[in-house]
Amino acid sequence: MRILYIDIDSLRPDHLGCYGYHRNTSPNIDRIAQDAVRFENCYVSDSPCLPSRTALFSGRYGFQTGVVGHGGTSAQPFVEGPSREFSDTFARTSWMSLLGKLGHRTASVSSFGQRHGAWHWYAGFNDIMNSGGHGNEIADDVTPLALDWLSRHGGDDNWFLHVNYWDAHLHYRTPEEFGNPFENDPPPDWITQDYLDASQDACGMRCAQEALGGGWGTEDDINSYKDFPREPAQLKTVDDIKTWIDGYDVAIRYVDTHIGILFDRLSELGVMDDVMVVISADHGESLGELNVWGGHHLADYWINRVPLIVRYPGKTNGGRVDSALHYQFDWAATLLELLGGDVPDVWDGESFADSFQQNIEGGRDYLVLSHAAMTAQRSVRFDDYQYIRTYHDGYKLLDPELLFNIIDDPHEMQNLAEQFPDVIHKATHYLTQWHSDMIAKSSTAVDPMVMVLKEGAPYHSQGKLIPYLQRLRGTGRAHLADRLIERHPSDLSAGD
Repeated sequence: MRILYIDIDSLRPDHLGCYGYHRNTSPNIDRIAQDAVRFENCYVSDSPCLPSRTALFSGRYGFQTGVVGHGGTSAQPFVEGPSREFSDTFARTSWMSLLGKLGHRTASVSSFGQRHGAWHWYAGFNDIMNSGGHGNEIADDVTPLALDWLSRHGGDDNWFLHVNYWDAHLHYRTPEEFGNPFENDPPPDWITQDYLDASQDACGMRCAQEALGGGWGTEDDINSYKDFPREPAQLKTVDDIKTWIDGYDVAIRYVDTHIGILFDRLSELGVMDDVMVVISADHGESLGELNVWGGHHLADYWINRVPLIVRYPGKTNGGRVDSALHYQFDWAATLLELLGGDVPDVWDGESFADSFQQNIEGGRDYLVLSHAAMTAQRSVRFDDYQYIRTYHDGYKLLDPELLFNIIDDPHEMQNLAEQFPDVIHKATHYLTQWHSDMIAKSSTAVDPMVMVLKEGAPYHSQGKLIPYLQRLRGTGRAHLADRLIERHPSDLSAGD
């Protein structure tokens, strides 16, 4: 089987035409989706980038691998110690290693491993083409490497090619000459001036007043903004929002153009009709939800939910929509089974190959989702709801418990936690059950999120509180500074 896996960093499903977006951001992706299964409720178990891709390519929760953050102990896999065999667990049971055992040549065009020091992630790849920008490259840097590999191997049987595009990840750096195809298109209409006005009284990395640069309002942030004209320094008006959304959508359209180039090469090789095409992402992106702009800081609907589009020639009914709840690594397990392999016992991913082949829905009753890089959160996605438990708010002053009906309120504007105690009880029961299951299966009995908290704060929030308090007081938000001091006294006493 020839498999092309397109991995678009920070891609939200709702900004693709095939998921109902009103802008024409994705004509090539949409064309493939017409002959594919489109998954409405696919979620990464762990976000953002490093935990997500580790989970997908290992088939395991971050709880089991140890990788739940971007720095500190939680950015490295657990040491296996005396139980380690000649090869470690990643080498023996990674997704790519298992595909290799099934006779597939596995390749990646990505700088992800180098960007995050994620050497475990390379396990099982035959060919690794580092696009060289540490995640700051553009599609023009990625596509030639993929085309070269396809020219040499695309006509062969049994390969898996992972192509990683970064353009939808901040900062938006689509070449100026590409223009703005959406100059005359309105942005999503849920963001009103009233909402923006209220957003000025918020805090935390990448809130409306600190959207620029690194997202904390430092002098370096202000200086770095100058190089990215598609991002407003601050978000105060609907025009600012249009500029920001345009920057994100233009990046998606730019990537989609390059995806079309890959499809053309496969057509030239005479194999396009036989290639399984999979399109997904490592996580989504906040575009105003919970007062976060252009960041992936939460375990919420918009960060852990990702697109998943699977065109399997001869096996899928074109245009089918699957609305069942799936982890992204459930798809990895499904692919193994579809190709005749077995899912290892160590995996948390569960195959739904039978339902997939029968063109019916078959997913999970609930999902537990985690984030520990900017904040420390676990959430539960079930029924119509998303419940979020916050252990460290990343200085955003989030309520400890959040509950959203994401069918009626997808942009998470009304916290229902106090109104529906029975729903909260159900969510916490699921979370407790999941945690018990994780401890029972764990080889270490260590919860890596606890390690994140013991090391002071999530990695991207460490050392930020004291200078940020000064920023808040200098911008008319002293009352928020006072609330942060009250909520995070240990961060101050530790010298933050």
